[in-house]
Amino acid sequence: MSCCAPGAEAGAGPVAGTALSADEIRLASRPLGDGLMQTDLSVPTVHCGACIHTIEKALGRLDGVESARVNLSSKRVAIKWRDGKVPPFAATLEAAGYASHLYSPGENGRDAVLAELIRAVAVAGFAAGNIMLLSVSVWSGADGATRDLFHWISALIALPALAYAGRVFFRSAWSALRHGRMNMDVPIAIGVSLAYALSFYETLNHGQHAYFDAAVTLLFFLLIGRTLDHVMRERARSAVAGLAKLTPAGAMIRDDDGSHRYLPLAEIAPGMSIIVAVGERVPVDGVITEGATEFDRALVTGESVPQRATPGAQVQAGVLNMGRPVTVQATAAAKDSFLAEMVRMMEAAEGGRARYRRIADRASSLYAPVVHLAAFLTFLWWMFATGDWHRAITIAIAVLIITCPCALGLAVPIVQVVAARRLFEHGVMVRDGSGLERLADIDHAVFDKTGTLTTGVPVLRNAGDIPAQGLSIAAALAAQSRHPYSRAVAAVADVETFSQNLKGVLEVTGNGVEAEHDGTVWRLGRAAWACGEDVARGTVLSRDGQLVARFEFAEQVRPGAEDAVAWLHNQGVESELVSGDRDEPVDSIADRLAIWRRFANMQPGDKTKRLVELAQEGRRVLMVGDGLNDAPALAAAHVSMAPATAADVGRNAADFVFLRDSLSAISEAVATARRAADLIRQNFALAIAYNILAVPIAIFGYVTPLVAAVAMSLSSLLVIANAMRLVMNEASLGGPADKRHAREFQQAKVA
Repeated sequence: MSCCAPGAEAGAGPVAGTALSADEIRLASRPLGDGLMQTDLSVPTVHCGACIHTIEKALGRLDGVESARVNLSSKRVAIKWRDGKVPPFAATLEAAGYASHLYSPGENGRDAVLAELIRAVAVAGFAAGNIMLLSVSVWSGADGATRDLFHWISALIALPALAYAGRVFFRSAWSALRHGRMNMDVPIAIGVSLAYALSFYETLNHGQHAYFDAAVTLLFFLLIGRTLDHVMRERARSAVAGLAKLTPAGAMIRDDDGSHRYLPLAEIAPGMSIIVAVGERVPVDGVITEGATEFDRALVTGESVPQRATPGAQVQAGVLNMGRPVTVQATAAAKDSFLAEMVRMMEAAEGGRARYRRIADRASSLYAPVVHLAAFLTFLWWMFATGDWHRAITIAIAVLIITCPCALGLAVPIVQVVAARRLFEHGVMVRDGSGLERLADIDHAVFDKTGTLTTGVPVLRNAGDIPAQGLSIAAALAAQSRHPYSRAVAAVADVETFSQNLKGVLEVTGNGVEAEHDGTVWRLGRAAWACGEDVARGTVLSRDGQLVARFEFAEQVRPGAEDAVAWLHNQGVESELVSGDRDEPVDSIADRLAIWRRFANMQPGDKTKRLVELAQEGRRVLMVGDGLNDAPALAAAHVSMAPATAADVGRNAADFVFLRDSLSAISEAVATARRAADLIRQNFALAIAYNILAVPIAIFGYVTPLVAAVAMSLSSLLVIANAMRLVMNEASLGGPADKRHAREFQQAKVA
């Protein structure tokens, strides 16, 4: 079995094979910033490592193209190009032998590849069974005219069966040869054709032995292997498929005149008013303009408890309305929505060009010429040694079939896809598949403070020291402001008790909130404003200028922060904190999390400089941060992570984005990356060992073509099954929820 996927989809898609105009491409592209655009094209006939190399090389030569990356599983190529004249993408791909059309996330709803493979397996299996029955008669002693008759019947059954079931391989091989290329289906097509041709020659010459049963059974086993390969790959990519299914096909739009109309998802534009009924998912990112409801936001936050949303609240594409109908004003097109961004990050997980991936791709690209040369030399050697051309060509066929770079080609991408799925299930999005390899190597972690180790939301820490009445009045005042400190006060007391009786509520920008209650003026805010210049700094509540209560705030540490830092320490990864904040809050958080190396008052340039210093010391640094000021440091790190709440530039600079509040995402990601690295090395060892053992055995004539087909299929399936252990064996991974590491967390805390 090869790592290639069949070319069944040739011509798939609504506009496959039609010329794409520059305007169509520009409209379908999305800006990446800094003058870069990205265009996603579907390339249905991409098959293997050789195809990937051909496509990326052809597109990479075009003027203005920065990079082209092929995703083998989704049969999609992502092209980054400089805004200006649109390069001739479709024409270039057509010249290389690949039809293309604009990629649509919903176009793969029905798995046409699997349907064709199953039909091919059924036809090959039926034909193989019938030919085998005829062969039994020959093996039992049928001779002369009877034997020839059975051979002719077998030939008549085998020919249409090979033509129909074998087109999966023949179509791909012919397309490659027609455009002057080689791919992994060429030797398979040659091997199956030679097996039939050899048997047909024997039948014409009344030979005693014909191998129609072997030829069809060979194809049968190859198709079984390829079908299992396809199913297992799709299973590995089920997270991407699941995300795509969360996208509605369209939505009900309310126009300015009050009329309603249904629009397909692709036609929804920013500014449109969308009616989201109960039980429907939000189609694009937006802001609630009318109505209040509860949304299941587990996709975004990982929290299963529905969250209330009122007018002014932002909602992301894919969240489920569980309360009442609401009106949402779209703020982004479907291709720029939160859900689309998550799908793109999942797709990118397989496209990384890490060190192991480059080695595997290089080996796969060399496969076709090497295997044909090996088979030809084997034929010449056996002809010279025995003079038996029949035996020589049979052994050459076995060499063609058994030589398999497929396991090597699958060694890296299948693990990356499975690892990305595993991390997605734990709320971590992989933006670059190569980041997994780099994350596995880290020996040092650098954390930002505000918004990373802390939630960025202050909490009131002395609520118990404030009289109940004062706290209630303060909460009523705080409810009139959106300042973070006001929210912290409002969250710990009864807001309704006094809020209805407040009069003349006024928020003074930069100072606080004041209001009148029963003829008394209350102020909540800066001490100097609320009470006068003679009062110390801080946030206070005053009554007619007299101090009533003083409020003390603290930063709220992210859930899982202590466990994550302790786990890293236990894994030999030293942590440090770099922050632009003052010494006191930095020391407070660092002491709480047992981070002994800390740096305060750090400017963005200082953070980047610190990472460069660590790199010069030979450290492989994981940077975890958010916000605009962390973007240069995230880009400079060996590998980086950012929360989903980070600024856009921060998320774009990071290799990983975690969606949930808990920092358990860090230990999950590191443990998964290290486990994935182990599995990749195991897969390389399995693939190399298979070829080292199998090829000499075939060359020396100890393997028939049929046995070679079985061995080839098993080698690839073994690599895929080994990769699937990443999700099958939950206990092998780390993280705060992992029972195996619970003791390690406690030991690290004690240490």
